[in-house]
Amino acid sequence: MANLNSSYAGWTPRVLSILRIVSAFMFLAHGAQKLFGFLAPPGSPSPAPFSQMWVGGGIEFFGGLLLLLGLFTRPVAFILSGTMAVAYFQMHAWTAFQKQGLSGGFWPLQNRGELAALYCFVFLLFAVAGGGQWSLDRLLRRER
Repeated sequence: MANLNSSYAGWTPRVLSILRIVSAFMFLAHGAQKLFGFLAPPGSPSPAPFSQMWVGGGIEFFGGLLLLLGLFTRPVAFILSGTMAVAYFQMHAWTAFQKQGLSGGFWPLQNRGELAALYCFVFLLFAVAGGGQWSLDRLLRRER
């Protein structure tokens, strides 16, 4: 059993990197959709410059890009985690509460906020654990 546990432990930094890369790529795509219309439904309006949606798209795109590279992983992930917490409570829970009253809206399944909530906690993991074995942060630390 000890051998199996040590084998899993050896894979942890690699799997953390894979989770970071996949999560960041998907998150970056959300920002690209908002900012550049990438894979947006036909006729979708672009957000007004300097609007909250435009700023959020910039955070998603550029934060996702930095996270994808594993550069400044911990601080970027912390900011992204907070951004997703705000997105969940402001855009999902509060909006649903305003529309539906006390009858529902807080739970992610009810207000379609599962992705924001999940991203929030995945990014919190990266803020604490770092970017894993395959990150520019690790490569830059090794050079020092």
